[in-house]
Amino acid sequence: MRTQCDLERQLVAIDGRGYPAYKSLRGVYDLGAFELSIDHVQGDPFATPSLVSVHVPAARAGFAREFYATPERCVALEDLLVRRFATEAKRVSFRVRGSGKSGLIATSSPGPEVLPRSACEVGDEGVLLRLEMGFPAHGRTVDARALATMLFDLLPACVERALVCDDACRCAACEAIELADDQAAVRAALARLGLVAFVADGSILPRESGVSARPLRGAEPFTSPESLSVELDLPHRGRVRGLGVRRGITLIVGGGYHGKSTLLKALQEGVYNHVAGDGRELVITDATAMKLRAEDGRAVRDVDISPFISNLPDGRDTRAFSTEDASGSTSQAAATIEAIEARAQTLLIDEDTSATNFMVRDALMEAVVAADREPITPFVERARALWEERGVSSVIVVGSSGAFFPVADCVVQMDCYRAFDITERVRKVCKEHGVEAFGTKGASAWSESRSGRFLTLSAKAFRRDERGRGPKVHAHGLDSFSVGSGEADVRLVEQLVDSEQVAALAQMVRLMGEERLLDGSRSLANAVDEVYRRFEHDGWWALAARGDVACGFALPRPQELFCTLNRWRA
Repeated sequence: MRTQCDLERQLVAIDGRGYPAYKSLRGVYDLGAFELSIDHVQGDPFATPSLVSVHVPAARAGFAREFYATPERCVALEDLLVRRFATEAKRVSFRVRGSGKSGLIATSSPGPEVLPRSACEVGDEGVLLRLEMGFPAHGRTVDARALATMLFDLLPACVERALVCDDACRCAACEAIELADDQAAVRAALARLGLVAFVADGSILPRESGVSARPLRGAEPFTSPESLSVELDLPHRGRVRGLGVRRGITLIVGGGYHGKSTLLKALQEGVYNHVAGDGRELVITDATAMKLRAEDGRAVRDVDISPFISNLPDGRDTRAFSTEDASGSTSQAAATIEAIEARAQTLLIDEDTSATNFMVRDALMEAVVAADREPITPFVERARALWEERGVSSVIVVGSSGAFFPVADCVVQMDCYRAFDITERVRKVCKEHGVEAFGTKGASAWSESRSGRFLTLSAKAFRRDERGRGPKVHAHGLDSFSVGSGEADVRLVEQLVDSEQVAALAQMVRLMGEERLLDGSRSLANAVDEVYRRFEHDGWWALAARGDVACGFALPRPQELFCTLNRWRA
């Protein structure tokens, strides 16, 4: 391995030359306190920054093995170190000036969710952190002395303050892994107690705004109704009380602006752990839960939507329904079937983002439009059977119709952001109106066995160019991504919370296309399983397009990969 002296000599040799001279620096260098690896050098100062990684040996990093002894603890510690390094890098980034991205020092910048990220890996060999650096230049001329300042002064200071376990870091790490332990204990309790979610008393659910993830100052802390509360004994926080959302069908009702959708949003994001201070640290939801909604215009391919839609006027077969421009009802019907295919055990639905004709159909409409002239069987007539026959629970926000009352196991009313159990009151009202509880109309639709669906990714979309290079991959925040000549619109996949998840999904689709994992020989479910098996075996190297692992990826759930493939357009 080369040393710092070797790197210093190389910098002197290329100073003042054309920017491509920086490519000679690729390699690994021992800088004493850590190893520096220059993995990829940008083509010019305006291009995507250079990829760099630092490895701090275990003896120097100083983290005891107990800090990363479980997967939950390891992810929490890695998340903490990324946040610490990002803070330090922000202080020194662009201190060195120059053209384009000269002087940039940056890594991932996480939101409130704690996600496995390619930016950091912790293990018995120490701490590996990946980052981006803008190698400095004036015009397109190498400024090697400025890069020496970045590599030998600014970067080591960031590493020392962020990745070495001093007293402050140890204290922060203990808090992070203790919270991870408690969150893991809550997740384990969900299955044991027959719950799909837990919302701890004292949680702060409202956010500052619709585009902010920060908790709303002065917001009403959540308090669970006595009849629905459960108490959990957590390893560090001790006894914690909160709302236990039981398996089955739960309705969230109430007037407008009283917190119905706020509670549901907390539940849909509760599939991820959150950092301390977020307010939703102990809002924990079944990890397979999927938020469903109408999505006009999305692509649908070979989905059996016949439990909800059949006998279309144009005669199309809804047992293998395909369209490039789905309506609100067909898109939500497809999303429901796709969620079951993705092994979701809980469906989260808000009437505000649903197709009305997919959700309910009242008696007056049935009297006017005969049942045999209506191709849609609404969700309200399938939800009970979905639970009783398939074991899939539903949590539904409703505010404009009482049609779901007869099929509900539990009804929670939100009033000024306070939760009340009104289940018995609802049953009494249903009885007074002669409405039968737990109706199972249409139950037989779920009794049919359905084999796994087969999708094919066209090889043409993933062709290599004349130089043998793989398809180009572009991710566009939380909106979309493209791989080769195909693309996926994921704007309305609401449980994608970080643009780095979208970047990882793009690489997963690239992997599936290049390796022909969806060539018609295996089901969609088996293909998704194969991707995650490879990730478990190879880690982030499984998604390395150029042979280099970069920062900038966060691991999505398998459910989001299903969603992506279902929206793929070649």
